[in-house]
Parts: sequence; C-alpha cells; structure tokens
Amino acid sequence: MDMTEKTIASKEIFDGRVLHMFHDTVALSDGTTSLREIVRHPGGVCIAALDGENNLLFVRQFRYPYAEVVLELPAGKLEKGGTPLENGKRELLEETGAVGSSYISLGQVYPSPGYTDEIIHLYACRVASQGESQPDAGEFLNVEKIPLDKAVELVLNNMVFDAKTQIAVLKTKLLLDSGRI
Repeated sequence: MDMTEKTIASKEIFDGRVLHMFHDTVALSDGTTSLREIVRHPGGVCIAALDGENNLLFVRQFRYPYAEVVLELPAGKLEKGGTPLENGKRELLEETGAVGSSYISLGQVYPSPGYTDEIIHLYACRVASQGESQPDAGEFLNVEKIPLDKAVELVLNNMVFDAKTQIAVLKTKLLLDSGRI
C-alpha cells in the first residue's frame, strides 16, 4: 500500500528565528486531500560526553516552554556551514567547557514526527580536556557530572524528561557495556 502524501500547496504562516510554520494541503494515497501543520526546524545535536571515571557531563537550564529547570545532555541547534558533529563539538565546549575525543555516532532521532521535520543527531565521546563553560549570551546553565549508571537510573525512574537525553544515555550505556566505547 502506497502511504506517500504529496504536497499540493504550502503556505508559510510564521517565519521565526528558529521555527518556520506552514499549513500544507496534501493529496493522500486514496485520492482525498488533507491539511498538515508543519514546523520546519534546522535540526539539533546532542553529546553524551564520558570522562575517565565514566561520568556523563550534564547541564541544568531553564526551559521556558515547560517553565522549569531541565536536566539534559549538552545539545543545541544546528548552525549553517557546519556538520552535525562540528556543531556538537561546539555545543559541548560552549556548554560544559569540555573538548571531546573518540566521537562515535549514536544515530539520529525524530523528536516529534507528527508535526516537525526536526532531526537530532546523537554522539558519544570521551572527555579529552575540561575547562570552563562558555555559554552564549542569555544562556544560563549549571554543569554537572553524573555517573553513567546513576544517569541510567535517573532515566529509568522518570527523573530525566528530555527525550534526546534519555536515548543518548541508554545507547551510551549499552555501547560501553558491549566494549564499543
């Protein structure tokens, strides 16, 4: 069965600094039409950085949409002109002051495929050196080291709500246990 939807018309309804929203009319495989609300996003990157004692570097920062401080791995929006890995290295340095080595891909995730085209690239690395964080203007965060096993417990006990962080923590643990990190 062909499930492909074809765009008939697309109308931009919002052009923001990060998000771009569209109302699209699509032709469905059965010949009918439907409306789709789409949020276009440049994508993101998330880094699970392990130090020599297998602690992960986390950040706590206020996330306005949830009106709370959220515990998550270093992450950020993809900037034009760089690969996802280059963007990840930049975010790790800015948010934690760490420089990583031995990067491996943990794959990609679609955080909410029902309404956005955002793709988040996940990586794990070893911490090669640690300095001071260099957050962007208007970015306020606290860096924390959490043992990987404790981070897994936090995920499994529903104390880490950020999806990209949950996935990266669990994949990092599985890869470390299998000797691939």
